[in-house]
Amino acid sequence: MTTSATPEVSPSARAAVPAWPLGALLAGYPVWWALGVVDFAWIIFAALQVLFLVQGGAVRAPRWFGLWLAFLVWMTLSVTQLDTFSRLIGFGYRHLIYLSATVVFLYIYNGRQRLHDRFMLGLITVYWLITVAGGFLGMLLPTTVVRTPLARVLPGFLLNNELVNHMVVRRFAQYDPNSFFGVDPRPSAPFLYTNNWGNAYSLMLPFVILYLLHVRGRRRFWLLLPVLPLSFIPAAATLNRGMFLGLAIAAVYLGVRYLLRGRPIVLISLTLASLLGLSAFAVSSFDEEISSRVQETSTTEDRAEIYIQTLRSVQENPILGLGAPRPSTNPNIPPVGTHGQFWIVIHSHGLPAVTFFVGWFAFVFFSSLRRRDDVGTVANAVLLVALAEFFYYGFLPVGLMLTMISSALALRGVSPAPPQVERRLSRVTDVTETTAGRRY
Repeated sequence: MTTSATPEVSPSARAAVPAWPLGALLAGYPVWWALGVVDFAWIIFAALQVLFLVQGGAVRAPRWFGLWLAFLVWMTLSVTQLDTFSRLIGFGYRHLIYLSATVVFLYIYNGRQRLHDRFMLGLITVYWLITVAGGFLGMLLPTTVVRTPLARVLPGFLLNNELVNHMVVRRFAQYDPNSFFGVDPRPSAPFLYTNNWGNAYSLMLPFVILYLLHVRGRRRFWLLLPVLPLSFIPAAATLNRGMFLGLAIAAVYLGVRYLLRGRPIVLISLTLASLLGLSAFAVSSFDEEISSRVQETSTTEDRAEIYIQTLRSVQENPILGLGAPRPSTNPNIPPVGTHGQFWIVIHSHGLPAVTFFVGWFAFVFFSSLRRRDDVGTVANAVLLVALAEFFYYGFLPVGLMLTMISSALALRGVSPAPPQVERRLSRVTDVTETTAGRRY
């Protein structure tokens, strides 16, 4: 990979990519869910975005994007460690999701004309509303099972794969009536698992609050405002401690940053949102259920055992990993190499892969610290939340996509603008030329 000082190319020199592929993907999420293709929709729409990116001309990428590309290469090499066809199916899906996340990042990073900040805030808010609606459906229809149209046409050998089966036979809540602990149903729709719901909710809520501040006084503000406290009801019903931790990190971090800038209105807004959340807890029994879950279940101990076994297992092949999660020596806990994106990457793809993976997002976080505008500051905070949640949430597919969206918003900042070394790409996969000395 080489760098060269080529003539500066303005953002308007390339054709503006359309906004509809990303808008249809996120705003149309309930449709893709009902059809059974929602977890594949990221891949389908990423393919469309590639076409528009290539058609638009030179594709730019930020400095150090090579860290992420190095992760993709290393992750691909770990396919050599797979030993069953079932694991190959899961690996193939994860690989396509990583590639799709790459495309989503480049699409938003290069789509500043039509995918501008206000549009992106509104789109994230729509996606958040869909998430909240799914949470309420999970509370109302906890045992409902939806056999989607895709489930009716897939061959049996694919339906017998646990991952594929969960994708096409949908549930509104995560619930095991035979559980020894007797935990109530926990909302998960429109995602596969409750942890996906909590992860997505915590990554989107800061953007939603910012959108509210941007549209305050307008009709949409008054329509959206009451949904904010109501959303704490399904959030609390998930009994998701990691989500609460992520939201606390975002609230404290943003409150301090804005207070130091002499803008207490943000701190006041965050405080009011927190009070509304506490009020929702006060009129419900969810706080007691969370305390009961902490005291009566062994999830913390199980996670600790999974992580210890993961570290031991990865010693078998620390360079390329084992390609996929493997069964635990304890049949009562989930597979080794799960329950946290950090652990998934280090177990399945090795130490170099996790270094590239975390290194990329750490670079984005520290690079975006210099942003002083609202969108850049909030995107920076969301990246901090993601870096924390990597250790206890699996991010595929939704969490990774939201983190990549935040990364693109954080790095394409306008004012004040850090110097960037950009790469021109004649194709999305051909990263050879760079453009030096740009300012954004």
